[in-house]
Amino acid sequence: MNLILLGAPGAGKGTQATMIADRYHIVHISTGDIFRANIKNGTEIGKLAKSYIDKGELVPDEVTVAIVKDRLTWDDCKNGYLLDGFPRNLYQAEELDKFAEIDGVVNINIDFGLLMDRLCGRRVCKECGESYHISTLGGKTTCARCGGELYQRKDDNPETVRSRLDVYTSQTAPLIDYYTKKGVILNFTGTEAPASVLFEEVKTALDRLAK
Repeated sequence: MNLILLGAPGAGKGTQATMIADRYHIVHISTGDIFRANIKNGTEIGKLAKSYIDKGELVPDEVTVAIVKDRLTWDDCKNGYLLDGFPRNLYQAEELDKFAEIDGVVNINIDFGLLMDRLCGRRVCKECGESYHISTLGGKTTCARCGGELYQRKDDNPETVRSRLDVYTSQTAPLIDYYTKKGVILNFTGTEAPASVLFEEVKTALDRLAK
């Protein structure tokens, strides 16, 4: 299966992506990971992307599309893939249609008020990257997994989170309508329940799709 994962920042896409990729033996492709790999390996397209990132600018759509197009030619994509973070807007979606066939789009809807609380209350381990919420820490400042120091990411503050949600609403949310018209959207509602509860719903829908 070739899938896309949509959802606002903090909707829990990362957790769902891991479970989906493991269950269906498909590769999880994050645009952030692709950028980092190309930059680390010093590829021409990586150097181009880095030139924008170093100036604090967004990587142009054309460069992002080119990086994703190249990534989908790798051997590990032959059994299917899950795109996370791409497409981010209608232009990217229309370009993706030119070189890929998408079987389903997993869209996680979630209340923005819940997202604000989730993101602003998030604490991340400096060592292993494990995420926590202050409501479950009981005042602890170290990671239960590795003992590393917990910190609040710079972009996990109310002003930045609101800005990220505004960008999502204006650029990425229209993709829901785009893929609904194509008949490939699979809508789910994120809640405060454990991620495993949501995954059971996702799994049921994807099992039907995979038949």
